[in-house]
Amino acid sequence: QGQLEESGGGLVQAGGSLRLSCTTNDFIYDYYNIGWFREAPGKEREGVSCINTSNGFTSYGDSVKGRFTTSADRAKSTVYLQMRSLKPEDTAVYYCGAGHSCDVTGQSYWGQGTQVTVSS
Repeated sequence: QGQLEESGGGLVQAGGSLRLSCTTNDFIYDYYNIGWFREAPGKEREGVSCINTSNGFTSYGDSVKGRFTTSADRAKSTVYLQMRSLKPEDTAVYYCGAGHSCDVTGQSYWGQGTQVTVSS
């Protein structure tokens, strides 16, 4: 079993919503930033959101600002990604990562990914 487990992906129509969950252990939750990343076919993995679980500070990629919200639940060691107003271009495999930075290259742990498909 991996250190990060994603869930909540699926197929949704454009304009719809999905909520992804990333569950980890207490050590990773407390020690690292937890980010969401996505990788579309033929494209490089990109950052979607990031949360500092200690102080709650969040950051977002430009393409999702105003539509996606990340949050954290310490009691469940889980980080969420609420996605609204989904667009076909949001279709990708979504991964959560844990690292000291929010950059793709700065992650120490990765989940296995969950597919999100947005139909037009």
